[in-house]
Amino acid sequence: MPRRARARRGPRRGPEKGDNGGRFGLWWVRMTLRAKLFVAFSLVIAVVVVVGGLSLRAVGRLVAVNREITTRTVPAVRHASAVHEAVPVLSRFEARMLVLGDPRYIERWNEQAAEARTELDRLESLLGPREAPLLLDVRAAFDAYRRVVEEEQVLLREGRSAQARSLAEIESRALADRAEIATERLIDAIHAAAFTAQADAARLEVRTWTFVLGSLGAAFAVALAGAAVIAHRLTRSLRELSAATALVAEGTYRPVPAEGRDEVAALARAFNAMADRLRELDQLKEGFLATVSHELRSPLTSMREAAHLLRDEVIGGLTPKQARLVTIIEEGSERLLRLVNQILDLSRLRAGMLPIERLPVALDQVAQRAVEELRPQAQESGVALEVEHRGDRFQFLGDADRLVQVVVNLVANAVRFTPRGGRVVVRVVDAGPELAVEVEDTGVGIPAALLPHIFGWYEQAHRRRGGSGLGLPIARGLVEAHGGRLTVESQEGKGSRFTVLLPREGVTR
Repeated sequence: MPRRARARRGPRRGPEKGDNGGRFGLWWVRMTLRAKLFVAFSLVIAVVVVVGGLSLRAVGRLVAVNREITTRTVPAVRHASAVHEAVPVLSRFEARMLVLGDPRYIERWNEQAAEARTELDRLESLLGPREAPLLLDVRAAFDAYRRVVEEEQVLLREGRSAQARSLAEIESRALADRAEIATERLIDAIHAAAFTAQADAARLEVRTWTFVLGSLGAAFAVALAGAAVIAHRLTRSLRELSAATALVAEGTYRPVPAEGRDEVAALARAFNAMADRLRELDQLKEGFLATVSHELRSPLTSMREAAHLLRDEVIGGLTPKQARLVTIIEEGSERLLRLVNQILDLSRLRAGMLPIERLPVALDQVAQRAVEELRPQAQESGVALEVEHRGDRFQFLGDADRLVQVVVNLVANAVRFTPRGGRVVVRVVDAGPELAVEVEDTGVGIPAALLPHIFGWYEQAHRRRGGSGLGLPIARGLVEAHGGRLTVESQEGKGSRFTVLLPREGVTR
């Protein structure tokens, strides 16, 4: 009976743990975004505060060691070096004093000796127990040397210069050398102490950083263990929503998961509803435009050809009024056919189905063809149209007709938005790793607010000047199909410059 009872009670433990996990998950799902952010940031702030306190404590110890080096060791080296440098100076003053007998050198020797003694007195309070005996040796040697020189000065005052020089040769030089050697030993000892202190400081610094980084790593490991779920659950939906938004901007619609009841989940559900509606509208629009464009192309072509035949008077002469009507029909059909072709090109570009040839193309000839095609329109508008290059033939592997189409679109826009008396320049430029075709005008320019959207479908900077709004997106699509970039610079009221940048790979000059 007891065994059977235990067997019945045992399996209940698993669900209890699952229930705890489920309660946590339910608690998390029901939390608002503000509460989730508060929990996550509070955990991180707590970690930073704890590690910061421990780091300040360790850095305080390091500062104390560095202060010891700065306030004691460095001044000691400076004073000892001053004494060491003073000994040769004293020897020179002594030699001149003995040779010339000039009282000024006696006075200068005494002043220099007093300064050296002052430096020794300052050293006494800065040295440790290991350097103190060496300082006594320096004092003894320096005092002995000083007494001998003072005897020399007495002999010089009494007029016994020969005896003074003899005393210098017998005792003074040896004592000066002894003082200099003792000072060198003291400096070496101070340097050794400084190096030892620096090594201790370096080791302490390493230990400090090891402690700081170790503490920081351990603390963050503990914090991340608790915050990982928070960060993952909080940011996953935002990342998916951001990626889906970028895809929508490119014309791709993908739903995002909408889990929970917080603000992010509500935003995801609203985004999915919007994306579904946009996808339906986009499909309707694309289908409608493709169908209408395809169906209109044949009758428009027939209308254009019929207008050509009428204008050429193939079926008989025309009165002036009839000729004017035929011209209107011809221009209208040309304009509609051009718009239909643009819509079809844009549809093929978006679908990646527009064929691009890869043949050697001379970019200066591309620019020249585009300019010659639009020169009558520019002359009619009173706009000067020019081509500039350095006489080089820049060869590029691409589709000549499509590149001409790009430049024609850009030049046509420039002419359309440049007032009478203005100027449009097409340049072929060597831009280092790229080749550039620039189209610059002195027209009305583009408002700064519209620059980020100027390459969008059906976008127009100045609608009252006409245009379909398809030329620039088609031009950009054709340039990108060649592996290049299309950029724009503009200042409203001063003109614009569009630049086609093509990669130099496969190019010969």
